[in-house]
Amino acid sequence: MPRLENKVVLLSGGASGIGAETARLIAREGGKAVVADRDEAKGRALAAELGDAALFVALDVTQEAGWQSAVAASVERFGGLHGLLNAAGVGVRNSIEDCTLAEYRRVNDINSLGTFLGCKTAIPALKQSGGGSIVNISSVLGLRGASYAMAYCASKGAVRTLTKNVALHCAQMKYNIRCNSVHPGYIDTPMIAPRLGQTVGNRSGRQDLEELHPLGRLGAGRAARRPGLAGLTAPGAGRRPAAGARAAWRCDRYRRT
Repeated sequence: MPRLENKVVLLSGGASGIGAETARLIAREGGKAVVADRDEAKGRALAAELGDAALFVALDVTQEAGWQSAVAASVERFGGLHGLLNAAGVGVRNSIEDCTLAEYRRVNDINSLGTFLGCKTAIPALKQSGGGSIVNISSVLGLRGASYAMAYCASKGAVRTLTKNVALHCAQMKYNIRCNSVHPGYIDTPMIAPRLGQTVGNRSGRQDLEELHPLGRLGAGRAARRPGLAGLTAPGAGRRPAAGARAAWRCDRYRRT
């Protein structure tokens, strides 16, 4: 039996990268994917590719009203909501000394505030469906930090601890809603495309990023979708208390310290 048969999952950042690959996998596993993104062209194209198994909704993750509309559209179209993947994110290179207030707010609004709004808005619909699962995309930099990505590290660290809070709250309230965070290394998605074309010393940007990982390569979008799907479909999903956990995969560790 398909692992997500008749399950409805809302995906922020669903038009590209980890979100898009997860949406494709959800459809193949018998589920319904609600692709939520600011990029309407890519989002509608992906929904058309997936056919009746998908719906596109325009979403700015920093706007509460947008989240409310996305959840309502999911329930109206497919009859309920069983899962949420918070995959929308942005990265900026900066240090504590050169990061501007505007940069800090923008990165944290999208990565951290957006995840908060997604969890808060989805929980009532998940409860109404009898329970379900939330997966938040954090980062290995949310665990260990990096001097060159101050705002990003702060935002992804917030996602990690927010996830634990949501997991504990849902467990204590007996909602049958699980909440987990995923902490990947660099994944070859459009978000890091500008870095790949840069030159770092005598290396290309791609080579520089690949050398950060013990396997000597970037994570692939198709591989990155699996921890998210595992969080949505683990045995007992939606039937046992939530547990704040961290899913990881092989590209999660850096060589450099």
